[in-house]
Amino acid sequence: MNNKLTPWLWIPTLYFAEGIPYFIVNNISVTMFTRMGIPNGEMALFTSLLYLPWTIKPLWSPFIDIIKTKRWWILSMQILMTIMFVLLTLSIPHPDAATIAGTQTPISLFTFTLILFIITAFASATHDIAADGFYMLALNHQEQSFYVGIRSTFYRISSIFGQGVLVFIAGILETKLNDIPTAWTITMSVTAVIFALISCYHFFFIPKPAEDAPRILDETKGKAKEILKEFGRTFATFFKKKGVWLAIVFMLLYRLPEALLLKMINPFMLDSVERGGLALPTELVGIIYGTVGVLFLTIGGIIGGIAASRWGLKKSLWPMAAFLTLPCLAYVYMSIAQPTSLYIIGTCVAIEQFGYGFGFTAYMLYMMYFAEGEFKTAHYAICTAFMALSMMIPGMFAGYLQEWLGYELFFWLVILCCLATVFVTYYVKRKVDANYGRKEA
Repeated sequence: MNNKLTPWLWIPTLYFAEGIPYFIVNNISVTMFTRMGIPNGEMALFTSLLYLPWTIKPLWSPFIDIIKTKRWWILSMQILMTIMFVLLTLSIPHPDAATIAGTQTPISLFTFTLILFIITAFASATHDIAADGFYMLALNHQEQSFYVGIRSTFYRISSIFGQGVLVFIAGILETKLNDIPTAWTITMSVTAVIFALISCYHFFFIPKPAEDAPRILDETKGKAKEILKEFGRTFATFFKKKGVWLAIVFMLLYRLPEALLLKMINPFMLDSVERGGLALPTELVGIIYGTVGVLFLTIGGIIGGIAASRWGLKKSLWPMAAFLTLPCLAYVYMSIAQPTSLYIIGTCVAIEQFGYGFGFTAYMLYMMYFAEGEFKTAHYAICTAFMALSMMIPGMFAGYLQEWLGYELFFWLVILCCLATVFVTYYVKRKVDANYGRKEA
């Protein structure tokens, strides 16, 4: 084990491992709880709260930088998450079929499961900080540029594996066993085994670069206070930036329609026709949303990046806001027509996810634009915290709104929330540098 190992040996697996716990906590939990018969209101509230660690992770990121090595944090968090996945396998309750069918399963039955998800979420957020820091320490600038596409690709593959393959496996097992809790227990067992193997692999194949050293040593202990003081200053300077409150409102409201929609997509697809859903089997949801959806989300993001580099941020804002909001009408159509054709459903999901991927580009570019300055990296991390908050808060209420309104009116409400995107885009566009993000000819 040394620092000469080719990055091909560890970058793909590291970023695959970074994505797995994220998608299990934030996406698979939604599908699993829905299939277990937990009402949409409670399901959406508690799964949205699981997003909290990614919202507040900038608060403890300095400690990852000054205590131990990034490699130590990566391996420690992977071991902890492996233990959590094993315990999760053993903790999944088995409500009876009648309770599940009536969507009467109390969330309290899953208290220990939720605790394990919370611990996994904090470990995953910490792992993200360490992995991204290690990437910058272990590679020079040329290597960082070369491998950035590789790390993004394998993170996307983990998304397909988490939201597509694992959900597909769970669905096949549900059909074969005719036992939903047992099907999800086996699926989580598969996850635990795979993650354990990846963690063991990393113990031998993640290098030990000389630059990856703890910053609190005997001769530098006196600087720890100085580092933390500087960390506090990054927060103070962020909130003193010109236009900070408009920026925060933009970061919180630009994705409001999508934040509500995303939490209810899988329940809508899984719910019975009588309740306004599409009554799709779990495995088909894994294929349609977890693979087709992710594929078109990725394509939208790639095309969005190309478009933004040609247009610049200012010219990108209106078309990207339109692509983010208008495709939400696909779910209004599906809630009214309740199509049974997989081609129609798949096309609607593809259109909506492509629009989300394309429209999200402007949001990411704006965060980079606003973070410019003395503390660029730290300020961007704070922006990502607001990004996480923009998904967490609406998601907490999405389930209760859907139960109150039904799917059709809920999706019309999502369309109404598009006005918030239009409102913040209008004001932000007036303040943005016309040349920012535009590729020079």
